Amino acid sequence: MARYDKGHRDATRRHIIDVASAQFRESGIAAVGLAGIMSEAGLTNGAFYTHFESKEDLVRAVLLDALERREQRHKDNLENGIALETTIRDYLSPRHRDHAGTGCPTAALASEIARHPNATREAFTAKMSDIIALMAAQMPDGSAAERRRRAMSVYATMVGALQLSRAVSDRQLSEEILENAVKAALALANGR
Repeated sequence: MARYDKGHRDATRRHIIDVASAQFRESGIAAVGLAGIMSEAGLTNGAFYTHFESKEDLVRAVLLDALERREQRHKDNLENGIALETTIRDYLSPRHRDHAGTGCPTAALASEIARHPNATREAFTAKMSDIIALMAAQMPDGSAAERRRRAMSVYATMVGALQLSRAVSDRQLSEEILENAVKAALALANGR
């Protein structure tokens, strides 16, 4: 039996997470099986259990990874002085709408996460709270509580609008949803 170093094991785990993340966001958690993930990753089904205890363990790992990446983008934007308006416009763009597999895990998976075990929901909740705090830090004016309230409203508007824009079959309506959500999110961010 071949022995692999820790770097190989970590890289393989990373690869499984990346494959699962794209598949979950594209097709939904319930619609994706372990066999399909492992096949696309170029690995056997048995190799899965070397890296994860269960599919739910993988779901948590995917959520944490994807939300940590989104959180890092918010941190980078804050550190680099990128305006919240840029974040809102990028999030509510046709490009983001059309690429669910590489987009926001919240918009792609929130409805499913609500039906997962508490440990998964708690991991999601913690990361969501961190993202909301970073958005609040980008809000103009107001007390910390007011900026947090506005950040929650803006993020909820962004996620819901992205979900709706992906769900409708009418492309023009989808564009209108995105355009009007940008306006609404900017108004909320500015306390209007």
